[in-house]
Amino acid sequence: MKFYIIAGEASGDLHGSNLMKALKREKENMDFRVWGGDLMQQAGGALVKHYRDLAFMGFVEVVQNLRTILNNIEFCKKDILKYQPDVLVLIDYPGFNLRIAKWAKENNIRVFYYISPQIWAWNSRRVHGIKATVDRMFVILPFEKDFYKKYDYKVDFVGHPLLDVVHNRKKNPDFYHINNLKNKSIIALLPGSRRQEIEGMLETMLEMIPLFPDYQFVIAGAPSMSQSYYDEIIISINEKKVLKGQKPILGIPVISGQTYDLLLEAKAALVTSGTATLETALFKVPQVVCYKGSPISYQIAKRIVNVKYISLVNLIMDAPVVKELIQAEFNIKNIEIELNKILKGEDRKKQIQNYNILAAQLGSAGASEK
Repeated sequence: MKFYIIAGEASGDLHGSNLMKALKREKENMDFRVWGGDLMQQAGGALVKHYRDLAFMGFVEVVQNLRTILNNIEFCKKDILKYQPDVLVLIDYPGFNLRIAKWAKENNIRVFYYISPQIWAWNSRRVHGIKATVDRMFVILPFEKDFYKKYDYKVDFVGHPLLDVVHNRKKNPDFYHINNLKNKSIIALLPGSRRQEIEGMLETMLEMIPLFPDYQFVIAGAPSMSQSYYDEIIISINEKKVLKGQKPILGIPVISGQTYDLLLEAKAALVTSGTATLETALFKVPQVVCYKGSPISYQIAKRIVNVKYISLVNLIMDAPVVKELIQAEFNIKNIEIELNKILKGEDRKKQIQNYNILAAQLGSAGASEK
């Protein structure tokens, strides 16, 4: 059986790879052609495009890269027709995938969608297009089933695939040693997986280092970014500091491919909004959620996004479980205040208690098999 799978970011690559493994366990002779990343390729997929070449975030950024995006869409259509899959599986990535779904339906290609686009947040009218073009929708958030039910569209709630990732995950006893870390408690920095995120978030996050001398700060490197990329950013940050007469920040560990091992050790975390906020919560690490985008993109988003929160943790719980520092609120003073709250005391305990409730709401493990 032939599957054509499209994921456009790191989390989609992770969940797509686990889906592929589950499919292989069900049946032999499965063939996969994929848009994704290293994990989907390692799971046996013929990689057509890597997500690092597809990740454009923000309204202004999408407009600036519109020609590239449209070229990718046309290339994808031709590649699907050439491959002739039995099923097209789309994973989140709505701006691209919903266009492909409409076209695929017109060409009599069966369309399954795994991990619903967050249309409940910003464009619920798109549900009508999904009903017309998607043969089966598999959702991973508990409230999504009720959302689609309002539009008379039956979907399958399979539970959240991150539950499988964290299930029975054990600490690596050699983690500190193999990464040359100090014998200090860790504050993890998760600045995102896209260049725009990392370059917009990391500099402010690093300002916490001299303010918390009893801790060591460790950067979770994105799998699609090289060590040299982070080195260049840190050099640039330090050059600015020297020009201002400030001390440079030295010896900042960047650990790639070990984010879950890092979270198992972390005392707290600063996390850029996205899937990482939920991952951090499932590992029971108190966090401050951070986000800062281009001013124009943010102003546009404010006017069309229909949710109270930006983090998945708060969205699922429908409550401010974790502090969100957005745009102007994402500054050194606020981060220091909120980080101090979750390192000790009642705020820390309360956040972890809420994480336990969150995990129970996400359903049972086994999303990929379901």
